[in-house]
Amino acid sequence: MLDIHVITKPTAVQTAQIGLLYGEADWWHPTPEDADTIARLVAGSHCFVTAVRDGRIVGMGRAISDGISDAYIQDVVVLPTHRRRGVGRRIVTTLVDRLIDDGVAWIGLVAEGASHRFYQSLGFQPLNRMTPMRYTAYESDTA
Repeated sequence: MLDIHVITKPTAVQTAQIGLLYGEADWWHPTPEDADTIARLVAGSHCFVTAVRDGRIVGMGRAISDGISDAYIQDVVVLPTHRRRGVGRRIVTTLVDRLIDDGVAWIGLVAEGASHRFYQSLGFQPLNRMTPMRYTAYESDTA
């Protein structure tokens, strides 16, 4: 059975499992020393959702928002062994439902690779004439 949880203060076990999911997605490879950073990331999110099967976090996603006007969904990842079973769909719909319940009407995300088909099936559409951008000048200053 799959359980969906919205968490605000992860336990040490949850923090370690979340770190493994970031590594699985190849976005970040946290070390045990990063536990506080992960806990702050969860607490600082508008909502952080975990999908748990047999006591283990097998998927996650989060939304960042001011809680009033706009929100962005990010960091959605499901372990490869649990993909194509509706886990990602449950995570994203939980995030969207929570945001709508909180009065946030504009919800966006950046779809990587072929994931745009998955998000389109959940009601997301490309933003015409928009280009996702990221600030990188700081990175080049410190490199």
